[in-house]
Amino acid sequence: MPSLTDIPLEAPRENNNQRPMKRHHTARQIAHRVKESLTTRVSKVVCSVFLTLLLIAGIITFVLWLSLRPHRPRFRVQSFSFPALTQETGFQDAEITFDVSDRNPNQNVGIYYDSMVGTLYYRDKAIGGTPLLFPFYQPSKNTTMIHGVLNGSNNLTVTDQLWTQFMTDRAAGNVGFLLELTAAIRFKISSWGTKPHRMHASCQVAVGVDGMILSVFKDKRCSMYFA
Repeated sequence: MPSLTDIPLEAPRENNNQRPMKRHHTARQIAHRVKESLTTRVSKVVCSVFLTLLLIAGIITFVLWLSLRPHRPRFRVQSFSFPALTQETGFQDAEITFDVSDRNPNQNVGIYYDSMVGTLYYRDKAIGGTPLLFPFYQPSKNTTMIHGVLNGSNNLTVTDQLWTQFMTDRAAGNVGFLLELTAAIRFKISSWGTKPHRMHASCQVAVGVDGMILSVFKDKRCSMYFA
């Protein structure tokens, strides 16, 4: 008689036609998802609009800054003469005259000149100086001529030793000087004025044996810095 262990047992067959259970969403869940989706879209739109406005504001600010940013005035030596150099002993009536152009290159910015002084250097030593111009206002895109005179009886110090050095340089072909203009200036932007700035314009110049400016230095732009 066969035992129970010998009777084969048939394993239950899987029902391949059984479909997975579907999760049914409630109306509340659907509404919540729709609300989240709308909130996300609104947030993206708001962020996009904000970034666009921020970019436009940045571009406008940059353009205004470029148009209103003050540019330095430009100085150029137009003439410089020392006629007494043609005389061996002309230091007693020595006189130096010069003209410098002052250009305001700004489009919408004016410049107030509260004061200006011209100082002449020879071999790094000041040999004369004079006030230049009265306080004045220079409008935008304007060129002002600055005229100065230095003479031995007033504001030019020339000694026998210094004149000998002049003659030595003249025999070599030219006599070099440094003309420095120092001014207190303020920039005027619309109705607003800046604080005063101490401006220095250094103009290298040299004269030939005839005491007249060499062509290479005429209309040469002066270097500038603020202190």
